[in-house]
Amino acid sequence: MTVSSRAASTRTALLSAARGVFAESGFAEASIAEVVARASASVGSLYHHFGGKAELYLALFEEYQSGQEGRAARAVREARAAGDTDPMALFVVGSRSYLEGCWQQRDLARMFLAGGGPPGFELVARKRYRDWTRRNALLLGAESDESEALVLVLTTVISEAGHEIAVCDDEDVARRWVDNVLALVQKIGS
Repeated sequence: MTVSSRAASTRTALLSAARGVFAESGFAEASIAEVVARASASVGSLYHHFGGKAELYLALFEEYQSGQEGRAARAVREARAAGDTDPMALFVVGSRSYLEGCWQQRDLARMFLAGGGPPGFELVARKRYRDWTRRNALLLGAESDESEALVLVLTTVISEAGHEIAVCDDEDVARRWVDNVLALVQKIGS
């Protein structure tokens, strides 16, 4: 194994271990010792790759958000490639993919929604939300104050639905939430 592949393997192991520890204990109660023990790594390797507990938490958040954004973007690209050009239909396709990701990765979604991350986390999360809203405005072709307000409302509805889906304990209930919310979004957006 090369040095770079060992480093990548260690980084992946630390992220995976941190996911479990943060999900179980929350940020404040999470122990670096527990993370490195689960990852079969050293404290030094954690600090080398992430700089500390806060940066590790933020790296998990970034990985989760990037995955969610990538999932939604792929769904929109595939719908466009299949000939769909209606902005609202594309928004719904991307939103469905996002909401399904909230279910599939509900441990992370729950963790980030619970709050209690490192100092400044709320600002990082808020910036990502604003970026998401701007991308949705581009997708939906928002050009007026009224259409920008609609984008904010629709993005907020999807975000809140993601929260509800993440705390569901039953997949059928989560799927009904997805279907019902997206049906309402289509009504609001038309």
